[in-house]
Amino acid sequence: MDKLLKTFPVALIIILLYSCKQEPKQATVSLTPLAGAGYKTGDKVVIKIHNAENVKPDSVIYSLDSVRVVSVKDSSAITLGTDTMKVGTRLITAKWYLNGNSSEASTTIFLLPAKAPEEYTYKIEKVYPHDTSSYTEGLEYHDGYLYESTGNAGHSTLRKNNLETGKAEHVIKLDDKYFGEGLTMIGNKIIQFTYRQKIGFVYDKNTFKRLSTFPYYAGVEGWGVSNDGKKIFIDDSTNRIWFLDKNDYHETGYIDVYDNKTRIDSVNELEYIDHKLYSNVFLRDTILVIDPKTGAVLQRVDMANLYPLADRPKTYDNGNNVLNGIAWDEKGKRLFVTGKRWPHLYQVKFIKK
Repeated sequence: MDKLLKTFPVALIIILLYSCKQEPKQATVSLTPLAGAGYKTGDKVVIKIHNAENVKPDSVIYSLDSVRVVSVKDSSAITLGTDTMKVGTRLITAKWYLNGNSSEASTTIFLLPAKAPEEYTYKIEKVYPHDTSSYTEGLEYHDGYLYESTGNAGHSTLRKNNLETGKAEHVIKLDDKYFGEGLTMIGNKIIQFTYRQKIGFVYDKNTFKRLSTFPYYAGVEGWGVSNDGKKIFIDDSTNRIWFLDKNDYHETGYIDVYDNKTRIDSVNELEYIDHKLYSNVFLRDTILVIDPKTGAVLQRVDMANLYPLADRPKTYDNGNNVLNGIAWDEKGKRLFVTGKRWPHLYQVKFIKK
C-alpha cells in the first residue's frame, strides 16, 4: 500500500505532462477591416484573418450574416463583392480550425447604396371617392374591388369597397381591443395584422369569415404589409422590413431600408409591384421604391399637394390624417393612393423629375 502511495504522485505528474504535451495548439485570431468600416454598394471588401502566434490553420470558414460563403486552407485574404449584398450593418465571421480545435473572430461593415434614389413626382389620372371614416392602414386591389384595413382601437374594420362609389359592400368590425393595421391577400385568403397586439387574422376572401387567428413575433409593431406570392413583407415603425412565411407567419429574414446617405425610418403601408416594394413614409408626403433583396431605396416620389391643404376643412386633423395607402391593379396597370380619412382615392402615374 505504501509503495502504491509513493508511486501515485509520480504517475500523476507523468499523465499531466503527457496531456499538456498533447494539447493542440490554438490561435488568437482577429479580423480586418475593423468593425464599422464603411462601404458603398459595388465596392470590394478585403477580409484578412490574423493570428498573433503566426500559426498556419488547417482551414478557415468565412460567413456573412451567419451564412457560410467560402472555406480556405490558409490565412490569405479573401474578397467579398457587395453588388447584391443587403445594405446596412453586415456581420462577417471567420472560424479558424487547427488540430481539431477552433477559434473565431468577427467584424462588421456598414454598407450604403452607391447611387442616390431617382427623384420622381406624380400625375393624377383619375379621382375616386373614399370613405372619410376609413383610417386607412392597409389597401389592396383585386378583381375590381379595393380591400381595406382600417385602424384605431374601437373603430378598426376590414372592408371590401366599390372602386367607383367608394362605398363598402362588405364590412366586418374588429373587437374593440384591436387596432387594425396592414393586410395582404394570398390566394383566397386575406391576412390582416394588428398594431401592438401582435395578433393576425386570416379570412376567407369571398365571405370574410374568419378562418384562424395567429400570433406573430417579428418586429416592434405591426404596420404595413404586402407579399410577393412566396413570402409576406411587414414593417414595424423602424427602417426594417421583415419576411414572414406565407403559411405559418414565422420570421424568415429581413432587409433594412437605406438611401445613399442614411437609414429611412417609419416605412409604412407596403405594396409589391413589378418585383419592387413601394412604401409610404409615415408623416411624410413621400413614397419610396425599395429593392426587396437589398433594402436600397431606388426611387423617391414627392407626393406633396396630392390632397392640398387649401382644400381641407379648417378643423381637419392634418397631423393625423396623413398620406397612407397604396394599391396596384396588376391587370389594368393602375396605381391608386389615398390617405387616412381622405375623401379621395387617386389614380396616379409616377413621372421622373
